[in-house]
Amino acid sequence: MSAAIQLQWQIRAMSIADLKEVADIERVNYDFPWTLGIFRDCLLAGYQSIAIEITGMPCNQSFKVVRGYGIMSVAAGEAHILNLCVHPEFQSVGYGRQLLNALLKKAKSLGVERVFLEVRPSNNVAISLYQSIGFKKIGVRPSYYRATVSREDAVVFAASLSKIQQLFP
Repeated sequence: MSAAIQLQWQIRAMSIADLKEVADIERVNYDFPWTLGIFRDCLLAGYQSIAIEITGMPCNQSFKVVRGYGIMSVAAGEAHILNLCVHPEFQSVGYGRQLLNALLKKAKSLGVERVFLEVRPSNNVAISLYQSIGFKKIGVRPSYYRATVSREDAVVFAASLSKIQQLFP
């Protein structure tokens, strides 16, 4: 007989206590990850920083883990999504979309009209997510990202929050 695991999730503000889990998720996703110090600096700078927390109760033992996060800076009526990431074991189930929606809702509540982000051209999953919500490609930053060999460009996307239809499905 197998016990079913009931998973629940919530998006909440990221805290200093989350940083080890956040940095661990970053490391399993990227060859050139942000450091724990960079995440700490983002929190201390007051950037909008959120985490998706998964809770469950297999075999009568509850657990609570961070399995994704998003970080966004806001200034002068614009927002810049700096990092959005989900642990590989929890990808492709909608958590990335939920994190993105939460950041966009926060941006809208802060009076932001336009949101920007960069993404590697090789990250087709992220590009599909951003385009499905209404982000449009506006340019390329040559040699923006570190890569195993040389550097990789960044595709720059932008979205006008007032023009996105069904922003928060």
